Amino acid sequence: MQPLAYRMRPTNLDEVVGQQHLVGPGKIIRRMVEAKLLSSIILYGPPGIGKTSIASAIAGSTKYAFRKLNAATDSKKDLQIVAEEGKMSGTVILLLDEIHRLDKIKQDFLLPLLESGQIILIGATTENPYISISPAIRSRCQIFELQRLAEADVSKAINRALLDKDKGLGKYNIELTDDARKILIEKGNGDLRSTLNGLELAVVSTKQELENAGKETSKITISKTEMADSLQMKSQDYDSHGDSHYDLISAFQKSIRGSDTDAALYYLAQLCESGDLISICRRLTVIAYEDIGLANPPACQRAITAIQASQTIGLPEARIALANAVIELCLSPKSNSAITAIDKAIDDVRNKKNDPIPNSLKDAHYLGAKKLNHGVSYIYPHSYPNDWIPQQYLPTNLVGSSYFNPKGNSKFEQALKNQYHSLKKMQSDGLRKNSHG
Repeated sequence: MQPLAYRMRPTNLDEVVGQQHLVGPGKIIRRMVEAKLLSSIILYGPPGIGKTSIASAIAGSTKYAFRKLNAATDSKKDLQIVAEEGKMSGTVILLLDEIHRLDKIKQDFLLPLLESGQIILIGATTENPYISISPAIRSRCQIFELQRLAEADVSKAINRALLDKDKGLGKYNIELTDDARKILIEKGNGDLRSTLNGLELAVVSTKQELENAGKETSKITISKTEMADSLQMKSQDYDSHGDSHYDLISAFQKSIRGSDTDAALYYLAQLCESGDLISICRRLTVIAYEDIGLANPPACQRAITAIQASQTIGLPEARIALANAVIELCLSPKSNSAITAIDKAIDDVRNKKNDPIPNSLKDAHYLGAKKLNHGVSYIYPHSYPNDWIPQQYLPTNLVGSSYFNPKGNSKFEQALKNQYHSLKKMQSDGLRKNSHG
């Protein structure tokens, strides 16, 4: 028998759960269907929130044939079969799952068919289409982002499945306790496909258990305990190469930057549960030097030590060292003066005229350097008091440029700030004096 989620798939837009910003009265997809002006679209969002359901409902609301293929596993020949059907009937609606994995051969085959309207494409993807889908496909499709289902929407779908005697579980006369319903919704993690299939597993397994015990099954009540026993652990909406990966990493860094310890630990926990230790260590290294930086160098060094320990011991034990580092970085003074300084310098490299390196700084370790005046006028700082002497280091057109703008958010950075400005002034005064001398 087909899974409950498949059997309960909507046949028209009124049966779609959630996504009312797209299929509700007066909204864009409903207007397209009602006006019979269908165009190719891409539906983007996490698994199990209605991409296939909307495609099925669109097809059910029109006279067109509906076919489903997978961009990764189905071949160009499969596309040709659908194209022939579209040629015979005028138009066919094609749901192409995992459209972000469409290769160039299949893409080139599809493009003219989309142009002619022989195929109306409904692409489904969990990846950000603006990053993962080729511009040629994107330009021929409207892109719609689906929203994660609210608990009320999921509960509505559960009720429909429990009452439907033809496609659902209505013949079993099931009653869920409030706690059982809550855990079912929470464990589904917004994935309606997972939720409905989990519900069916709970119903069928509970019924079987009662029958084996010789108990009455004309009405079955499923409690929290029975539901928990029937469900698998909540699957994470996470793909280490997907869009959710970048969202999670971004939230992790921004929480540490914003000094929200609890949020940072929560996102660290999600990353630990995903098992992606490589991304955690890489991002934590970036955070230490980008966001804490010169405000607290010892904290940066301790973070690196924690990262090295984590890589040595691996998960799950690595979470302990990582948590130490995350908490300290969250509560540490912050400074982005180093990344700001290097980015300002890079901007000058990219956008300003590159004057030659001063002759005094050029390599003089070869015969003939002196004839080129390379290194001749260089002054060796260690030969002077405090190991310093004013001389020109920047190219001539950049003399006086200032890239480092320390904030002084800690005693350490304040000391750097004082030293930086003192040396800048001494350098400026010295060069001015030399130029007039």
